[in-house]
Amino acid sequence: MKKIIAVLVAVAVFCSVSAPVFAAYKDEYKLDIVPSLTTAWGMGATYFTDLVRERSGGKINIKVYPSSQLTTGKQTNAFLLLRNGAIDFAVQSSINYSPQVIELNLFALPFFVANQPDRYLALDAIKDGKSGKMVIEAVEAKGVKFLAFGENGFRELTNSRKAIRTPGDLENMKIRVVGSPLFLDIFRALGANPVNMNWSDTMSAIQQGVVDGQENPISTFYPVQMHDYHKFMTDWHYVVDPTLYVVNPAVWKSFSADDQKLIHQAAVDAGKYMIALARIGLDDGTAHKYLESLGMVPEITDWYKQLKEVGMEVAILTPEETKAFADKTAPVLEQWREKIGAELVKAAEEDMAAVAK
Repeated sequence: MKKIIAVLVAVAVFCSVSAPVFAAYKDEYKLDIVPSLTTAWGMGATYFTDLVRERSGGKINIKVYPSSQLTTGKQTNAFLLLRNGAIDFAVQSSINYSPQVIELNLFALPFFVANQPDRYLALDAIKDGKSGKMVIEAVEAKGVKFLAFGENGFRELTNSRKAIRTPGDLENMKIRVVGSPLFLDIFRALGANPVNMNWSDTMSAIQQGVVDGQENPISTFYPVQMHDYHKFMTDWHYVVDPTLYVVNPAVWKSFSADDQKLIHQAAVDAGKYMIALARIGLDDGTAHKYLESLGMVPEITDWYKQLKEVGMEVAILTPEETKAFADKTAPVLEQWREKIGAELVKAAEEDMAAVAK
């Protein structure tokens, strides 16, 4: 009898110690993204949740909420909602977090990365270098746990009126931009009339002619059927839009060390997948090879061809044409160098110079 009682006590003690660990796991964790699931951004987020679910044996279930559902359409509030615990996970644009983490504006400095000999090599050098570490530290200092970088892509311009090949072509055009002061400054410097608007309101504004144009990565245009309203695209790569796989710190601490390792690796792997989706058909072929190795090559691998087939006129700027835009926005870059932090910008310049060919 004493042995039976001893066993029962041991079981009770084990359960009392173990139960809180399992109780800390939610049935579902909410993950926030801005666009639809059919975009490269949405696909990267979904791949992350799939990897976590599979690798945890179904113990950790994360659900993607697209179209800014968790922020009720106010995408620039996303950082605060994640930090405060209203959102568990997110795959968010550096742009949308930049109002709260000013260092993230580094990636939106006009033509800062685009003017490098190899813009993708330069971007990777920033993310992997001293400046990338400084950016991650700034994000975490504001109260959000960073997991990995993804990528939405370099941002291009579309409009309903005419081909844009010079700064003068933008004069007085109404261009939708995200709610970032830096984007407003860039388009004002180019003579345009920037309109601050959440993505959730953008397509209806485009359909109704409230704005003449908008800017986003090229992989976004076909999935949202931008070609039905905008016939002109300008390929200028003026800023880049990395995404961040992040998690609320309290949620992060609720996971065991092994599960933290599992989640972190899933974010890294999903980030690589998302980066390849953003670059396929646009880089030197590396993205295509990587997706091929995963057996996950998407249906569309040439965005220029696809957009032309649906009637868009694609203007691929020459280096001289791009320089005209860069020169026009150079004062904005210098003004924001100090706002972002001269030390951070200098570190990024050094990171890029180290890989310049």
